[in-house]
Amino acid sequence: MNRKGASMKRGRNWVWIMGIVSVLLLLETPLIYGWELRDFLSPFHLSVTVGEEYNSNIFLTNSHRQDDFITNVSTGLTYSKVDKNYGIDLNFQMGYVFYAEHHDFNFLSIGPSTLNAWYALAPNLTFRIRDYIVRSDAGKESLYSGNAQPNQFLLSTVQGQKAIYIRNVVEPSIDYQFGKENLFSVLYRNNIYRNQNPRFEDSMENTINPKLTYWFDIHNGISLDYYLTQDTYQHSPDQLINAVTPRYTYRFDPRTSIFGEYHFEWQNFKSPGVDYYVHNPSLGIQYQFSPTLSGTAQVGYFWQIPVQGGKTQGPSFNLSLTKNTENTTYALSFAGGYTEDYITAQNLGFTKTYGVYGTINHKLTQRMSVGVTGSLARDEYSSDQKDWVWGIWGNASYLILKWLTGSLEVSYREDHSNIKINSYKDYRGGLKLTATF
Repeated sequence: MNRKGASMKRGRNWVWIMGIVSVLLLLETPLIYGWELRDFLSPFHLSVTVGEEYNSNIFLTNSHRQDDFITNVSTGLTYSKVDKNYGIDLNFQMGYVFYAEHHDFNFLSIGPSTLNAWYALAPNLTFRIRDYIVRSDAGKESLYSGNAQPNQFLLSTVQGQKAIYIRNVVEPSIDYQFGKENLFSVLYRNNIYRNQNPRFEDSMENTINPKLTYWFDIHNGISLDYYLTQDTYQHSPDQLINAVTPRYTYRFDPRTSIFGEYHFEWQNFKSPGVDYYVHNPSLGIQYQFSPTLSGTAQVGYFWQIPVQGGKTQGPSFNLSLTKNTENTTYALSFAGGYTEDYITAQNLGFTKTYGVYGTINHKLTQRMSVGVTGSLARDEYSSDQKDWVWGIWGNASYLILKWLTGSLEVSYREDHSNIKINSYKDYRGGLKLTATF
């Protein structure tokens, strides 16, 4: 996409976000009438952030590494309001990135910015909308799903040169509640990825995702999750994905449940792509240790069966703990099996992956918070590339004044690959000041 086209796309995305917010606000026009101006403006907050970062390897290369100091000046607008019939949570960020040495890489950044909103059309019928937009040149793109943890990334890596990309994910959905725990929902996702570097192709995802959860009684429940996805690419073969995951759950008591599920998908590519099937049965248990601590253990086995060529198989598992208290939150997970990398910079496809991830954030005082995240993963690609990827990230923030926050971030990330050119090491450290009004 040329620069003019990219600018038009960014404009349409922002108009779309603000249009949704306007519609949801207009639905409550009678409530707004008669408000004082300050009452109407109170949910809005404007922020200005100035940050300085040192990056030891801006191209994520194995040799001839180049470092730089990077300045980021951005402004943000947040709006948050929950009422009887609707709720809106908007966080929009836009800024400009300056490289001290590599001036040609300066660019306008967006986000990541998010919109999460809902409106109750009836007591048991709710419309929801989620929008995620980002414009960045990050070599590793952050995971953009709604439940992503801090410092989780997509598989693809942009190495050797800068590549400014924009991603916009729009997810409208309808939820119908027909019992205390019975729910039917339909979600539509439009996921657009555009990259200004001709080395990486543009792509788009369109998904329809109906889900059903139904409990026969207090102990026995079922769920059915189906999605139909059409992925289109600038150069690669387009694909159609049919996938379904039925699950049966038996609940012993409010704290303990066991479940069994079977995930099946069919990946149908246009020629010359190679179609494949995935089968992944598994069993699991969920346990609530306390009101603030919960855990899940799920184990299974997967088979990826292409219509031509050898199959890939292996164990799959997900062991996780999450804890949320007033001052501390943490998550720890051991996950393995496979992932599918599509609608990204590299579109790496089906990849075996096993890893461990942990993050903890703690509020030391009313003014100071600290956090640390670590991850280690083993990725085995269909191209016979095998990587060990690990990293550690630390952060601290301090409320200097009621309206001014200072923060420190440091990180180290390494990819050790059997293909030497794909290996890299990356150190980073940065300071930020944020003023909020």
